[in-house]
Amino acid sequence: MNSNLCMPLVLGNVTKITAIAGNRTEIGIKMSKMNFDEVDRLVLHLLQKNARAPVTELAKRVGLSMTPVTYRIRHKIRTGLISGYRAILPPLKLNLSHVTYVEVCLSGNREAALKKFNEAVKQITEVEECYMIAGDFDYLVKVRSRYIADYRRVMGDCISALPYVASTSSNVAMEAVIENAAVEVKAILSRKICDRPQNLFH
Repeated sequence: MNSNLCMPLVLGNVTKITAIAGNRTEIGIKMSKMNFDEVDRLVLHLLQKNARAPVTELAKRVGLSMTPVTYRIRHKIRTGLISGYRAILPPLKLNLSHVTYVEVCLSGNREAALKKFNEAVKQITEVEECYMIAGDFDYLVKVRSRYIADYRRVMGDCISALPYVASTSSNVAMEAVIENAAVEVKAILSRKICDRPQNLFH
């Protein structure tokens, strides 16, 4: 792989900060071992909308004093439910509007082949997401680039050069109908939350 052609991008100004909920598959397991109430759900929802919100504002929204709200937030961090905070940069303003989903078939499916592919694909800056698939192909890779010529560079110099890649099929996205990296608290924490008045979360 030509590492010089797949250098990290220098991104622009931070436009939004968001709280990151933990791994989607792990979060359900963690929550089953925790006591969650409506306040916890609302605090997480508010942090996802604005992780820079002061505790005083959060406390006012949930109807508690600052001390218990601060404790709840720190507890979620300690237990890994809040795994971090990050800046969200708008792809369009960074001229990164070209999205392609690549179906990848490997020449081997032994553990060693999968491990080498997994390690190598993580080094490609333009790869936003990568999933091992149970289906007609082995991996689904989301690639974000500037334009079609830029994608061709990534495909030729990076994706095709990954270990054990036998064939690929590219699917170019025409429009982002839903594009949300945040875990939806209302949907995953409790079915009851969906039955409550929607204005609770606005």
